[in-house]
Amino acid sequence: MSVPNKSEFNQLSLEQYLKNYFGYDSFRLGQKEIIETALQQKDLLIIMPTGGGKSLCFQLPALLKLGLTIVVSPLISLMQDQVESLQDNGIAATFLNSTLSLTETRRRETNIIQGKIKLLYVAPERLLSEKFLPFLELINSQQSISTFAIDEAHCVSEWGHDFRPEYRQLQLLREIYPDVPMMALTATATKRVREDIITQLNLHKPYIHIASFFRSNLYYEVRQKTNTKNTFAETLQIIRTIGSSGIIYCNSRKRVDEIAYKLRQNHVSALPYHAGMSDEERSINQTKFIRDDVDVIVATVAFGMGIDKPDVRFVIHYDLPKNIEGYYQETGRSGRDGEPAQCILFFSYGDKKSIEYLIGQKVDEQEQRIAEQQLRRIINYAEASECRHRILLSYFGEDFLGNCGNCDNCKYPKPIEDWTIEAMKFLSCVARTKERFGMIYIIDILRGSKSQKVLNKRHDQLSTYGIGKDRTVEEWKNLAKSLLHQGLMDETTDGYSVLKLNQNSWEVMGRKAKVEIAIEKKRQIEKTTTSLAVDEQRLFEELRTLRKRIADEQSVPPTVVFQDTTLQQMAKKRPQTLDEFMNISGVGNWKLNKYGKKFIEKIKNYCLEYSLPIKSEPIRELAKVVDNFPSLTQIKTLELYKKGLSIDAIANERGVKISRIVGHLAELIEKEQAIDIDRLVKPKIQKEIIAAIEKVGDEKLKPIYEYLQERYTYDDIKLVRAFWRSDQLYF
Repeated sequence: MSVPNKSEFNQLSLEQYLKNYFGYDSFRLGQKEIIETALQQKDLLIIMPTGGGKSLCFQLPALLKLGLTIVVSPLISLMQDQVESLQDNGIAATFLNSTLSLTETRRRETNIIQGKIKLLYVAPERLLSEKFLPFLELINSQQSISTFAIDEAHCVSEWGHDFRPEYRQLQLLREIYPDVPMMALTATATKRVREDIITQLNLHKPYIHIASFFRSNLYYEVRQKTNTKNTFAETLQIIRTIGSSGIIYCNSRKRVDEIAYKLRQNHVSALPYHAGMSDEERSINQTKFIRDDVDVIVATVAFGMGIDKPDVRFVIHYDLPKNIEGYYQETGRSGRDGEPAQCILFFSYGDKKSIEYLIGQKVDEQEQRIAEQQLRRIINYAEASECRHRILLSYFGEDFLGNCGNCDNCKYPKPIEDWTIEAMKFLSCVARTKERFGMIYIIDILRGSKSQKVLNKRHDQLSTYGIGKDRTVEEWKNLAKSLLHQGLMDETTDGYSVLKLNQNSWEVMGRKAKVEIAIEKKRQIEKTTTSLAVDEQRLFEELRTLRKRIADEQSVPPTVVFQDTTLQQMAKKRPQTLDEFMNISGVGNWKLNKYGKKFIEKIKNYCLEYSLPIKSEPIRELAKVVDNFPSLTQIKTLELYKKGLSIDAIANERGVKISRIVGHLAELIEKEQAIDIDRLVKPKIQKEIIAAIEKVGDEKLKPIYEYLQERYTYDDIKLVRAFWRSDQLYF
């Protein structure tokens, strides 16, 4: 691995260093300014969305500055991914963590002291431990520490979505090394979180770069979650339509295991990931996903921070996320290569109740209020009719005007109505109550509520009292949310959700601005398309196969060798020489020498043969997607049934009610599992129940129960009905 010689520093431009070490021809927006500032030994706060190129902002300066750059990283997987990628570019980087043996740790420490390493990745707990602090001092005395790069810096703030107490202790670095510049980086941070990062890390007059949060390649959509079977069927359709790599987020470990299992039963390569698994299991599954050995990872929010897999084509939220900040970061793990990707959220009010229950378990009242407000914001997003990109950007304080053209609300807009008069009434009521109340209270006044609170505060005497009786509560709530989404009104973020007026509000009340809102409509989905022609797509697939083989030989993720965008350029341009190959974006000197000949040979052979078919799977209609596989809990019941246990014995063994086991067995019968109905219900009783079903129908149990004059139990009726439905009756 290479360490730049001091004599080289001023001989090349930053663009030349970029091409030489990372293979790119030009910087992304803002990167060059950040790097130039970092080389001036200043503190920095970098807010840049996932896939925006944050890592390069500290990696390139690390190569150009004397000494060692120490990167604080919260996850072992994140360290390993970035170090593997750097090493594959010929850059001297390493990490120290608990996965290493004592011998390997000492070997790496020796290389660090000898100046053979330019970037060291380490977790905050290790960095600030009593044993490690003396080692830091030794590094600084031997070769100097050039920079502390604090990755995932939002973890330092209790207002962020992933607060970690150990990050608060990092301010100790400033006390011990006051002259070493510090760079804090994160993908998501509201204004309050940004201020907290600066305070907690004691950044000194930092250069602040806030990149646009707009990811134009991501398609956002919200779907109503109906029943479990339909939601899974839709998920399966999405996977089959889009194909390629994807992530499915669920709120519970049980849901993760069940969805992963069902996907495998439907011939989708999928693995689970959650905190209930061992570290080894999680590591194995994550590695398989990153290295394209499995297409889909089904996970709780425990998965994903810093995962470096650029070619994720979809992120599905099977359950409602807890807050917008976490949701944005999770969806941001798709399309990091700049190619189209889809972000689909299934929403139901049942999920809302589940999250509210968890919030209620919090002891601290302030934490409860903040969590409740965050939940309201994500529900507002799910219910919204405005551009979804606009809502997300607004959350982070960024204005976005117009139609994004890449979300369900913009591509399939709802009918628009002029609500300017209603908006004036609403905003006027906020003003007359001195901007001290929330949405529901304002609506109460507008609709003329006689609640004790309204009467006690004498708000029934306001001119706006009762002037909104002609609109329903839901219509007023829809307007209020729309005013917030459009930036025509503000809301406090301290957990109380108090409405505030802004300059735009006064323009509306002064009849200088028009307010339009959308009403409900039916949504659709479409297939993500690729920009490659047919022959280019064939070559692209062949290059992916070559990349996978090389990656497996090196035990690294395929995207460490080359990203999809680089392979797509190869497929389009078909370079035939090393010089032509060097002109491909993503190909630097190191990778040119390491991989150039192999890929050129493959491209030449393709041009001669041109015979490989495109790998594709036919798109299946939702109606043809069948979810006929037992769930994990049903399988446990089935296994005990096969051992000869009675219904009572199974219920006792599993510690659940008998009715639940009956429900499992009924569902197993309908799913055509090997259940002998004669073991459960006597044949004579079966015949009577079937006769009743054929007389009154099978839709509900109660009419059958009453027709049979309550002679048989609901459990017997449920089991026989399942058998009758399975169309396998033998008398």
